[in-house]
Amino acid sequence: MKLGFAITRAASVDATWTTLHLARAALARGWPVRFVEPWDFEVDRRGHLIARAHAFDPGATLPALEDLAVALIHRTATRRFVDVSTLSMLLLRAAPLDDAVLAFAAVARDRGVAVVNDPFGVLAVSHKAWLASVPGAPVPPSVVTRSRASAQLFFAEQETGVVVKPGRGSGGRGVSRVPPGNEEALDAAFAEASAAGDGYVVIQRFLPEGDQGEKRLVWADGEILGGYLRHRADGEFRHNLKRGGHAKATEITARDRAVAASVSPALMRAGIRIAGLDVIGGWLIEINALNPGGAFHADRLGGTRIAEGILDRLAR
Repeated sequence: MKLGFAITRAASVDATWTTLHLARAALARGWPVRFVEPWDFEVDRRGHLIARAHAFDPGATLPALEDLAVALIHRTATRRFVDVSTLSMLLLRAAPLDDAVLAFAAVARDRGVAVVNDPFGVLAVSHKAWLASVPGAPVPPSVVTRSRASAQLFFAEQETGVVVKPGRGSGGRGVSRVPPGNEEALDAAFAEASAAGDGYVVIQRFLPEGDQGEKRLVWADGEILGGYLRHRADGEFRHNLKRGGHAKATEITARDRAVAASVSPALMRAGIRIAGLDVIGGWLIEINALNPGGAFHADRLGGTRIAEGILDRLAR
């Protein structure tokens, strides 16, 4: 196996990232690894898809996660051109969504390279309208709209208030909590979410169960491989670690597995093989199929080996 990773920017990687855990696990198996940034793809005069990659090859010693990160950040890894069609698999690990990367990934897929996750599946599933429309998924009452009138009608029915967020987005950007009855705050939150994404806005019932935390479940090929609990920072309603949240150990329950089972068929039909499922009190809040993480904290807190489990499934 020869793995390619399409990443957002080498200088921004971190040793805690699931991407590096996957790369190190691949090197441990004797698989060459190539990291490709968005501007490194090229279609040459022969019509071949090539890329100038940061190259890591298996050696006598396995590099530490920190060493992989340093080599990428400081651009000291060997740089090599790779014919993308010679890769066994290309893993899409770029966020936010990059249309050009998806286009090149689609070309690679058409040339016979296994692309994980499927580029067209990523495009669909990364929009929150996808999850809101999956039959049987335990999603909190929500609307996805560009209409302020629809948002106001829905908001008026929610006794606990709502969370407003962009239809396409991640990391907690453009996300607001609006208490019940505050229409002025709703209008401001709607405008912020609309501007932060593609104009579509999610208005979702606020869940008081969020006081107990939000679970990140790492899912691959229909199975939960592990997870952890995210607790929000003081004065913050979002659970994102980038917003000051912190990770705690958690148990994977039968209820969690039922939540995953409710969306697994739809995810697999869309060509999604790796995802992060965010769950509050048995409700499925979001699905991250674009650059799902969680291996570092799940392994650290739960003793799992998520990268190895993912590669086991991808190699089947």
